Amino acid sequence: MTVKSAELALHTDFTIDTVDDRIFGGFLEHMGRSIYEGVYDPDSEHADEDGMRTDVLDALRQLEMPLVRYPGGNFASGYHWLDGVGNKTSRPVVRELAWQSIEPNQFGTDEFIQLCRKLDWEPMLAVNLGTGTPEEARNWVEYCNAQAGTKFADMRVKNGNPIPHAVPIWCLGNEMDGPWQLGHVPADEYAISAQQAAKMMKGCDGSIQTVACGSSGHQMPTFGDWDRTILEKLGAGLADYISLHRYVGNPDGNLTDYLAISNSIDQQIETIDACARYVQGKRRSTRRSYLCFDEWNVWYRARGGTHSDGQGQFAPHLIEERYNFEDALVVAMFLMSFIRHADSVKIANLAQLVNVIAPVLTRGDHLLKQSIFYAFRMISIRKGGVALRHSIACDGYESSTYGHVKDLDSASIIEGNLLKVFALNRNPEDVMQLRVSIADRAIGRVLSSDILHAESAEASNDFDNPEAVISTEYEGWTVKNDATTEIPPLGLIATTFEMT
Repeated sequence: MTVKSAELALHTDFTIDTVDDRIFGGFLEHMGRSIYEGVYDPDSEHADEDGMRTDVLDALRQLEMPLVRYPGGNFASGYHWLDGVGNKTSRPVVRELAWQSIEPNQFGTDEFIQLCRKLDWEPMLAVNLGTGTPEEARNWVEYCNAQAGTKFADMRVKNGNPIPHAVPIWCLGNEMDGPWQLGHVPADEYAISAQQAAKMMKGCDGSIQTVACGSSGHQMPTFGDWDRTILEKLGAGLADYISLHRYVGNPDGNLTDYLAISNSIDQQIETIDACARYVQGKRRSTRRSYLCFDEWNVWYRARGGTHSDGQGQFAPHLIEERYNFEDALVVAMFLMSFIRHADSVKIANLAQLVNVIAPVLTRGDHLLKQSIFYAFRMISIRKGGVALRHSIACDGYESSTYGHVKDLDSASIIEGNLLKVFALNRNPEDVMQLRVSIADRAIGRVLSSDILHAESAEASNDFDNPEAVISTEYEGWTVKNDATTEIPPLGLIATTFEMT
């Protein structure tokens, strides 16, 4: 094992933009055991008076997520929100077609808002533009956000919620470019229904913001063209944001290639940002649409076949991915990319939260925090501030798929006298001797620092060994104007410094 040097150079005047807290958001979908046996399980010994699992809520609270998207995902394109409100004994049990599962509608709009209030989440709802209509979407806005005195607002009051839910962010459908999606249509046709829905929804509540469906992945043949078309048709007035989705993995077991995927994440963001800026320029507008990365995660093992087909069951075990240490590092790389693109990415949602490709798993009344839980938390608890541009000097390597990357992957945030630095040594063999310097300031001391490291890239938590991959307090910094440390191979460090 050798030691290689790396320099991270910063200047407090070289800023990108304010880091929006909402990039640390999450996502709950009616899929598998995400809702039932996940956040909502009245039969659990951990259930509170509202049927919510307190152990799950306590774990999710530690992630400090500011907002959560609901109810899908593909599920949204076949969901009729009226089925999920009112007296639970009269709500219909339906066969939902996205995941071929039985949906009893015992958890719906009001229960989700109740969950949001318990965890201090801002609610984010996705309307049905697959099998639904623009008018149905508008009515949902009225139900959630309008004062009493109209049909759907009074329905909410009758259901026990006199105060409006005040849902601020609304997604105009989900992945409508995908042939797998219920109601999939070409871009021009989707743009018409999205236009109609956004106009009526904003007419009902002018304070809401809307997220138009962008490409469902960089692999789509219409990637870029779809996004440009939608933005040209809707403009920033009806599409405050355009969505991005990305799921990644390491199916070939190529660790160094996998850890170079940050190049591709950066490129995806920059491509869609270019579309948004192009449309702004073409429309000669002072307004632009920003980016909402409202589905992202590692997902590749539990794919296809029975992993995604509920076979007519209630709460089937679907896409319950088991994460290891290398997956946690990639989750951190997503978040660092969002920070580096703070001028364009304003919302992001880890998909999902419980059981389904999730940081938290349940088994009966037991709970497990997966490796990605710790990577996400290390960064999310250090939210707040302005992203800094940086200069990195270090060795790197050429990956087979994603091109050249540097051994150091990093992002930095400044907030008053606080400097928050996130640093990953993606080299699997060499120790990194890292120096962090600020040209116009001095680093005074370390306020807090955490490290995520494991015996191997394949190390994984399970119910019998729940702490194989966890974050721990880190005390390896030396501070004297600059800050120096040695990061072990594949080590991830998140640190808050105080500057003088």
